[in-house]
Amino acid sequence: MAIELAETEMSWPDLSPSWQYPRLNAHSAAWNQAVTQGLCHKSYLLVHRRANGETNGILPLHYVNSKLFGRFLVSTTYVNTGGVWAEDSSTASELISAACVLADQLDVRYLELRHEMPVVHPRLNRQRTDKVHMRLPLPKSLEELNQSFKSKLRSQLKKVASQPFQLSWGNQNLLEDFYRVFARNMRDLGTPVFPKKLFDCILKEFAGNAELCVVSIDGTPLASALLVHQHGVTEVPSASSLRAYNATGCNMWMYHQLLSRAIERGSHTFDFGRSTIDSNTYRFKAQWNAKPFPSIWQYYERRGSTDDMRLDSATNQRLIRVWKCLPVWLTRWIGPMIVRGIP
Repeated sequence: MAIELAETEMSWPDLSPSWQYPRLNAHSAAWNQAVTQGLCHKSYLLVHRRANGETNGILPLHYVNSKLFGRFLVSTTYVNTGGVWAEDSSTASELISAACVLADQLDVRYLELRHEMPVVHPRLNRQRTDKVHMRLPLPKSLEELNQSFKSKLRSQLKKVASQPFQLSWGNQNLLEDFYRVFARNMRDLGTPVFPKKLFDCILKEFAGNAELCVVSIDGTPLASALLVHQHGVTEVPSASSLRAYNATGCNMWMYHQLLSRAIERGSHTFDFGRSTIDSNTYRFKAQWNAKPFPSIWQYYERRGSTDDMRLDSATNQRLIRVWKCLPVWLTRWIGPMIVRGIP
């Protein structure tokens, strides 16, 4: 057996859908290319092969280098999942060993593997399980979905449907409207915004399977979302709504449209993304009957602590308060430069 390390401009190897560590949507050449180009990260691909040359495991990695925060090795940035995809636990362990060696060579603060199944390895010395993936199995029709909702949710949906919302689906033609809502919402949350280029790259790499949704009233965008459809799963990597219009219920109305779109596309699962257990976003997703699935982010800490990068740290809370006071135009300008260095 052998492990190869290459920059991921190489051809993505043929991969089996039946390995022990299941394929996640992040394990695709399209996601790697979109994130690498959109965030200007250098990427690597660890490939494990049998003696006959057949691939039986991969581990994509992104090198995050920031003057503000330091260096990190992550699988995979921006998306919620990643880490090892392998035929068996032995192969997974060998790939992680190789990743730890690369982390030493690059002198990163830590290696972050965004797993959904834990991998036992002696050099993984930290893990986070405080968040979960919220996912909803989809029926064949919107009527069945609506019937599955509790009466309170059905009443809320009936109420917000009386608003004069306009719904738009598109790609690059809606990018500015999408990003206007997204950037303002990120500012209000106190978080640096991802570059617009990232979403442009996602739309290009997933042409035909990625789309933008924008909800407006009288031509003013109030809520927006990015949808990606692949392998029977519709996921929402990014979505936002403007706080000033919360009373209209635009966010709830939009999510009902997103679910309808997923059913139209023939998806069997709707992935709402990660949430902290019992948080407001967790409860919002749970009301649609979404169920929690494990999110087990494992780390090889080399220097410092992963807690330093958590939003609830005292230092970061102070920065968040300052960020919320900045004008949106300024956060759109400097936010992308900062967020590229955050794992």
